Amino acid sequence: QVQLVESGGGLVQPGGSLRLSCTVSKRWFGINTMGWHRQAPGKERELVASISSGGSTDVSDSVKGRITISRDNAKNTVYLQMNSLKPEDTAVYYCNLNLWITATTTRDYWGQGTQVTVSS
Repeated sequence: QVQLVESGGGLVQPGGSLRLSCTVSKRWFGINTMGWHRQAPGKERELVASISSGGSTDVSDSVKGRITISRDNAKNTVYLQMNSLKPEDTAVYYCNLNLWITATTTRDYWGQGTQVTVSS
């Protein structure tokens, strides 16, 4: 059974920083893309950032320059460093991993979500 364990969410003041992490319990044949999505109340889930197995990143324009995504393959972990946080960054953040479950097949897995609240 694959489990994604997220941590690092919480309450932070505007301008503050948080670091989210997500660790997968089992890597099967390997980890492909790792990423973070978020969903604010009343809005659709949106991609925040993703990172490929080769280290290429894709970051949403809404957070570009304030958020950095990274991964530690030895620890099966993806990180999201968030700086200069704004109230509009308030959302539930979900980790998403695409895993090779066989030599030719991948499958998406989602974390349970971690709340990030930016408020004074």
